[in-house]
Amino acid sequence: MSRSVEVRDAADLCLLAGKVMLQSGGETYRVEDTMLRMAAALGYPNAHSYVTPTGIVFAIDGEQGATRIARISARTTDLKKVTEVNGISRLLAAGTLPPEEARAMLERVEAENMAYPHWAQVAAAALASGCFLIMFKGRWSDFLPAVIAGGSGYLCFVWLHRYVAVKFVAEFLAAVTLGVLSHLLVRIGVGSDLNKIIIGSVMPLVPGVLITNAVRDLMAGHLVSGIAKGAEAFLTAFAVGAGIAFVLFF
Repeated sequence: MSRSVEVRDAADLCLLAGKVMLQSGGETYRVEDTMLRMAAALGYPNAHSYVTPTGIVFAIDGEQGATRIARISARTTDLKKVTEVNGISRLLAAGTLPPEEARAMLERVEAENMAYPHWAQVAAAALASGCFLIMFKGRWSDFLPAVIAGGSGYLCFVWLHRYVAVKFVAEFLAAVTLGVLSHLLVRIGVGSDLNKIIIGSVMPLVPGVLITNAVRDLMAGHLVSGIAKGAEAFLTAFAVGAGIAFVLFF
């Protein structure tokens, strides 16, 4: 297979793709597979990648200057970026996208903010809270209280996470906020079933994607990543549960 780029440029390109995917919530196996496929498309089939939730190690056998290490300190869920990188890697593997253009596209994806605005996220969380309440066989009369509590709790989380570096604290305080608000709405007669309102409104804070990725990584044999993501999901669930328990017992 012919080599279309220098080894250093190939390593940088593959590492950039893996970094964007991992920071955007991509599964460990998907990140590793994408990097290896891109390296093979660039003429380096003897590449190796090792990915954990907090770092990437990439190397090409027998090539000097082809080892790269990247530290991943911030992670979020942005499946749009994961999809974009997947598309770029497929075009590169098919030979329809030049490496220089692929790098420019990856840099644009990395720099671009593809997430929905905060008001849209809060509105979606509020509506989802009401829908979860109905799904858990709650009353239609409690739909609006669940919407108010769920939206307020998620708004608190988004706002606090911008200023508090520890995510656990933001999640705990968001759970306390929605728990207190749910209790107040029931006390003033706006809502009736406190349990269903809390259950519905807390669902947007549940780390569903993280749990799914943890199980998927464990099933794929990525034990380190699976356990690490599972521990992160447990901490999030514990923060939410502790916040609700704090309200109910105190």
